[in-house]
Amino acid sequence: MAPDHSPVVLITGCSSGIGRATARRFLDAGWRVWATARDPTDITDLADAGCRTAALDVTDGGQIDAVVERVVARDSRIDCLVNNAGYGQAGAVEEIPVDQLRAQFEVNVFGPVRLAQAVLPHMRGAGSGRIVNVSSLLGRVAYPTRGAYAGSKHALEALSESLRAETAGVGVDVVLIEPGAVRTGFEDRLHETESTLDEVAEYGRLRRLVDRAQRLSERRGMAPERVADEIYRAASVERPERRYVVGWDARLAILADRVVPARVTEWLYRRLA
Repeated sequence: MAPDHSPVVLITGCSSGIGRATARRFLDAGWRVWATARDPTDITDLADAGCRTAALDVTDGGQIDAVVERVVARDSRIDCLVNNAGYGQAGAVEEIPVDQLRAQFEVNVFGPVRLAQAVLPHMRGAGSGRIVNVSSLLGRVAYPTRGAYAGSKHALEALSESLRAETAGVGVDVVLIEPGAVRTGFEDRLHETESTLDEVAEYGRLRRLVDRAQRLSERRGMAPERVADEIYRAASVERPERRYVVGWDARLAILADRVVPARVTEWLYRRLA
């Protein structure tokens, strides 16, 4: 049997939404796909479709190392890492217990860093590779009662920018994906985190308004396949952009953050509080 020279991608957070759609997009394009999730029973359909699958909790450094070594042992290479696993924490900064904030950063920031550190020796050895970090429009702007999630994505973006510069001379590209609202049920999971808050009454109205706005935005949001297409493009083009902003709402929010005076938004938030 002739050796398989098709490229290899490792994707985190494939149990639903963007991660699942991304695994299918790469598989359809002929890549060897490693689809991972904390619970591998959530991705049995991806295994049936032809993906290699593995259990992967991105907060477990030992498991990360084991999965990366398993990929290399079986396929002799890792051409692309897609850091997609993540979740959101709702609540005003004053309300969020520090252990919950720490947990947010463990998944959304330290997980991608651990994975990058695990795959980079193999990519450097090959003289090529690509790391695609899935951020958010909240990696560029921040809304009230979304500070934990926005903070984690801002941190991921800063680390990605540094890593891109550091790996520019060794053949590895680092790319950010910044989606707007996506129909994935993200807001429902975000809302569930409110049960952990030390609620402050003065923030209640603002929290409810932001919740309502985000639910409406998600209902009108794009399909996860739209984001998966951009992730695949970022992984497969010869010279990728630093950032791919996905969705009209993300483009509009980022533009507004640049051009609308800070005093205007501060006045608005005071009126809404």
